[in-house]
Amino acid sequence: MERVQFQQEQMLAELKDLVQKSLFTQAEVKQILKKRTQFETALVRRVAKKSDFLRYAAYEMGLEQLRRKRLQRLNLPKSKSTISDYALVRRQFQIFERALKRFKSDVGLWIQYIQVAKREGARALVGRITARALQLHPHVPSFYILAASHELSHMSPSAARSLLQRGLRLNSDSVDMWREYIRMELGFIEGMRRRWNVLGINTMEDGGTQVAKGVEADIDMDETVVIDEQREKPPDEVIAAEKGGDEGEAARKAIMDGAIVKSALSSAAKALPTVKLFVELEALIRSYPCQLRLRTTLLDHVYSLLQEALPDDPRAIQMHATRRLHDPHFVDGEKLIDALQSANERLTTAVKASWGTSSTAAHPSVSEIYADFVSEWCRSPTLEPNLKQYLIGSLQALAQGSSALPVLQATHVRLLLRDNASPKRTLKFARTYSAASASPSVWLARLDAEDACDQGDIKSAWASARTAVVASQDVDGTEKIWLWGLDHQSSIAENQQAVYEDLLSHSIKDSATRTIHETLLLRYVSEAIYSQGTDSTTRLRLIRHMSSAYLPTAPVWERVFTLESAHDDLAEKSLLRVVYEYWRVVDGISAASAWAGWLMDHGDGKRATQVISSAMVQLDIKDKIRLTEAWSSRLTGSQTKDEDEGASEEEDLPLKLDVVLP
Repeated sequence: MERVQFQQEQMLAELKDLVQKSLFTQAEVKQILKKRTQFETALVRRVAKKSDFLRYAAYEMGLEQLRRKRLQRLNLPKSKSTISDYALVRRQFQIFERALKRFKSDVGLWIQYIQVAKREGARALVGRITARALQLHPHVPSFYILAASHELSHMSPSAARSLLQRGLRLNSDSVDMWREYIRMELGFIEGMRRRWNVLGINTMEDGGTQVAKGVEADIDMDETVVIDEQREKPPDEVIAAEKGGDEGEAARKAIMDGAIVKSALSSAAKALPTVKLFVELEALIRSYPCQLRLRTTLLDHVYSLLQEALPDDPRAIQMHATRRLHDPHFVDGEKLIDALQSANERLTTAVKASWGTSSTAAHPSVSEIYADFVSEWCRSPTLEPNLKQYLIGSLQALAQGSSALPVLQATHVRLLLRDNASPKRTLKFARTYSAASASPSVWLARLDAEDACDQGDIKSAWASARTAVVASQDVDGTEKIWLWGLDHQSSIAENQQAVYEDLLSHSIKDSATRTIHETLLLRYVSEAIYSQGTDSTTRLRLIRHMSSAYLPTAPVWERVFTLESAHDDLAEKSLLRVVYEYWRVVDGISAASAWAGWLMDHGDGKRATQVISSAMVQLDIKDKIRLTEAWSSRLTGSQTKDEDEGASEEEDLPLKLDVVLP
């Protein structure tokens, strides 16, 4: 407590000054002192929490905001700065310093400290914090980016470049580092262009040295002109560019053509040849406010690097094929038609060339990418009908190929359904594609087509779909097939109970559908056993039948117990005991904890203790420990909840002071 008392003594001068300036009253100062004492007491305990430091810092931030608002409202005459003008901000910094002594490895805490220091305008402190953070965490790209941003905001591009280059040597696999480094070089080029315009050095393609026009317009742009105020030696390229004669003119032209950025792009592509990097670089160059000629040159370079680094990657093929569609000059009219046709032809060629190659979930095939491409454009409300038919026709030609992947066929059927094409024609394609297919996506499209056209026996089609996809590796798609009829009750002639029993009797026979069987049981419990109006006698009969016929698992019994005990006015104690007896056979720990908990909540603590004791006898040592922990957690859960609610009731001081003040 001596440290707490020491901190209290350090507060006296600033609190006294706040009262003398009439910014706070005596009562409010006592409240501030009381609150700070609580925070300081929490910080000096043996195991301090990071949340204690953060709450303390947040409190001081709110207090400083309130002080500034009151100072502005009182409109006091300007005078010499006193201790209260800076003490609250200084205390925020001290809290973060104390926190970092205990949590040096917490990257988020370092970043919060840097942000607070930047917001308060502590330029030198930001530099010292980032330097310390980089020493402790040299492999965290965020610190290099923050440090470089700090240097750029104070017009020191050379220092920013050095920081980012040092970071890239240690973190060459960071997309964020490469993106920010190239952003910095783009800003440097724009800064040099404006600098030369101010100096009267022409940077146009036709060369020559003349006073540039429109200097004021250039200077008034939103982007900050990055000129080195630290008087550091500029790069050799800049020194050469500001020389006179042909040598200087050639150097200026190379810089304005993006030679520096091109070199950085090439280094990035060599160090980290991934699609994610190229996507980030493309987005950066398209959005950065630079000259159109420079943007076009850099994009051409990016796409050439992309084709060289990832010639067979499906996503790289998509980026290269659709590049013109992202250009604002191709948003409508004939140019859009030409760009869309060019992209479609490139992608269809790539699809045909890729047939026979494998794909994974992390790297989708070109066929999947092309299907998404066509779907996305066909969903566009502004796309002309002729262009939509052109894309659907191209997709149809690929879908009918002998080596076509199921994704093309399923997408074709769904586009026809969405486009309200002829029902008979759509159904014909769907039946043709599914005739020799085991793909769940194709069969789902077939079932939707059958349902939309309302022709033929939908029940028979659904049964054929379940049989066809039973050996599919697409578990999610197979499950959707089995559940399709349950979500389309209007298409099924039988009642819900019979449909579930038929599905369960088939799913239990094959080990490949074991997961689907459990999903069906969970829905059977919710929608059949506990459907609206089911009485306790019927529920007991259905539960006993489910136990003997369908081999329910622990999650199924948990669902039954939860639904039965959900409504106290309807819950049957005898029925819950039956469920418990079934449940404990497959999961004795969860069953005993849930059943004993229900008994405890309903005033039968003696019986609850007996249930736990009886369950302990049948468990091994490890399971006994687990049951003991689960039961202890169950007993102390409500108490912990009450304590958390009590702790959350404390509010920040500024909110309380706002109520106190007139």
